[in-house]
Amino acid sequence: MKHNNVLANIHCHKKYSASSRGPLKVKLALNQATRKKARRVRRAAKAAAIAPAPLQKLKPVVQCPTQKYSAKTRLGRGFTLEEIKAVGLNARYARTIGIAVDHRRRNHSEESLKANVARLEAYKANLVILKKGDETPTGIATSAVQPIPSKVHEVVTMEITSEMKETKSYTAMRLARQETKVAGYRMSVINRKKKD
Repeated sequence: MKHNNVLANIHCHKKYSASSRGPLKVKLALNQATRKKARRVRRAAKAAAIAPAPLQKLKPVVQCPTQKYSAKTRLGRGFTLEEIKAVGLNARYARTIGIAVDHRRRNHSEESLKANVARLEAYKANLVILKKGDETPTGIATSAVQPIPSKVHEVVTMEITSEMKETKSYTAMRLARQETKVAGYRMSVINRKKKD
């Protein structure tokens, strides 16, 4: 190899097909579409088997961790034992009626506790418990259980006044920045004059 060039590192050992050179080394996912269909069919079969019970359990609304995502909410793993108790249920029975329970989660704020208790109360109010052999009543929703309502952000409009047009925001910010820069120096001058 001449000069200060990059060493050639071409990957000649990839084997896309098994041959006399050796076994297959690159894994191909040619069955991706078939697996996708199989998963969908399996979900549909499971939903039909447990009908009219919903396929997914009721989950609590929790805040996302870390400072970056803490403003967002998502569905959690399960309700706390405190939330379940506040509704008048126990964990074992709650799991049988389609409520997810997470014994490790703790309530750190009163707001989240009240919100999830209200969520459980709403679920209990709409809950229909059937005994074996009972016919399914019409109009029962078996799709997603209480999804998180999406926030609607309204656009607030206002009329621009002549006073707003006259204000020079950039100039005000520049002057304020300049004042903060020299504030310490001015205070030291005032203190020096007081001493003299």
